[in-house]
Amino acid sequence: MVTISFFKARPSLQVPKGSNLMRALLDAGLPVASSCDGDGVCSKCKIRIVQGQKNLSKQNDTEDFLKETNGISNEYRISCQTEVLGDITVDATYW
Repeated sequence: MVTISFFKARPSLQVPKGSNLMRALLDAGLPVASSCDGDGVCSKCKIRIVQGQKNLSKQNDTEDFLKETNGISNEYRISCQTEVLGDITVDATYW
């Protein structure tokens, strides 16, 4: 199990290593913006990685394209395209 912690005061989550970030947050009852339901089209599910960027899967071609096309900085990851491989701390503007 790995830990997803939150920048703002909120209880941390324990999730299996390799969990999809978006799905883990949704399963915990947290809202994640998305208009494509995690199909890797809209990039609205971007999550700011405060700590632990190295504990995430490498960006795939879909995420590279979305971030480049939408001008999304490297501190963010497209959560529907990201696997959690170790402990991280995250934040989103809508939490």
